[in-house]
Amino acid sequence: MERMNELVMYDLAGADPDRRFSPYCWRAKMALAHKGLPVRAVPWRFMDKDVIAFSGQGRVPVLVDGDTNVNDSWSIAEYLENRYPDRPSLFGGPSGRAVTRFVNSWADRVMVPAVARLVIVDILEHLHERDRDYFRKSREKAFGRPLEEVMADRDTQVLALRQALEPIRATLRAQPFLAGDAPAYADYIPFGVLQWARAISPFRLLEADDPVAEWRGRLLDAFDGLAKRAPGY
Repeated sequence: MERMNELVMYDLAGADPDRRFSPYCWRAKMALAHKGLPVRAVPWRFMDKDVIAFSGQGRVPVLVDGDTNVNDSWSIAEYLENRYPDRPSLFGGPSGRAVTRFVNSWADRVMVPAVARLVIVDILEHLHERDRDYFRKSREKAFGRPLEEVMADRDTQVLALRQALEPIRATLRAQPFLAGDAPAYADYIPFGVLQWARAISPFRLLEADDPVAEWRGRLLDAFDGLAKRAPGY
C-alpha cells in the first residue's frame, strides 16, 4: 500500500478559528473528501501572509502534500486528480474536466460577485480584528464604494442572484447533481459559493422550495455532513 504524506491545507478562518468561509477552500475540502483523502485544515487569516510565504503568493487555499505545495482551488483539484488517479474521479475524464473548467469560470465571474454583494458586511463582522481594516480597504477599493452601500437593498439584489442560478436549477430538475447521479467537482464549485454565504451570513439566498436549495441540502449531508457540521447559519 502506498504510504501517504499528511495532507495539510491552509483554510481561511474568521475570529472564531472554526468558522471557515472561503468559497475556494470549501471547493478544495469537498474535493479532498470526494477523493477520500484526510486533511488537516489549518486556520489562516488575511494578515497571516508570512505563514504561506513558502507558496510564493498570499492567498488560500494552499495544499501541502509532502514536498509539494499547490495553491488555487482549481489547481488543487487538478493536482488531486492527477496525483491520486485510483481514487474517485473529480471530473469523470478529460471531457468532464473541460466542461468543469467552464463551471469554474462561470461561478467565479457570476456567482462569487453576486453573493459578495449580499453578504460583504456580514463577512466583516465575523473577521478577526487584525483583518478588518485590510478587508474593508481592499474590498472598498475593488467595489469603488463603502461596503454598506454595496450591500444596500439586498432584498432586491438577491432576486438577480436567484435568476442567475436558473441554469443550475434547470439542470437539477432533470438530475440530482450537476455531474449526474452523483456529485463531482462541477457540484462542489457552486456549492462552495453557497457554503461561503452560509458560513458567514444569516441572509437567506434561496427559497426553501428551490431545487438549488434541495441540491445544496444533499451536498451539506455528503461525506458524513462535512459541510453541515461547520459553524454557519
